[in-house]
Amino acid sequence: MMQALIEILHREQCSLVVRHDGEVSTYGKPGVRDLEHLLKHQPEVLKGALVADKVVGKAAAALMVVGGVAQVYAEVLSEKAVPFLKKAQIPYTYGTLVNAIEEGAGRCPLEAITAPASTPKQAVELLFAHFRQMQARRHLSP
Repeated sequence: MMQALIEILHREQCSLVVRHDGEVSTYGKPGVRDLEHLLKHQPEVLKGALVADKVVGKAAAALMVVGGVAQVYAEVLSEKAVPFLKKAQIPYTYGTLVNAIEEGAGRCPLEAITAPASTPKQAVELLFAHFRQMQARRHLSP
């Protein structure tokens, strides 16, 4: 079953594929935005779902664990994500394992935001606080 999701991930050029109750959905927002949206607005879609994702760092893993995902495939998996997945007993596979997710010349900002978190719940709280701050800044700027 996961192989079919991986094939969709590659064929559709999307960033996230979720299979829940036999329904397969694809998503394409950058970073963890789709996972964030699902957790906030459609948490039932993540509960017990199979997920294939292009990049899974600590932030994405935290969202998946809190959302109750059943199994994960990551094209690129950060070593920082592994403890959350293991502790939650979520089976995972990956294409490439990396020390940390990087963007441009440095570490992914979401890896830095979630770095202090020792639990998925703490990481999600840090992410949501960050996203609220970003939203507030956008509303304040002309």
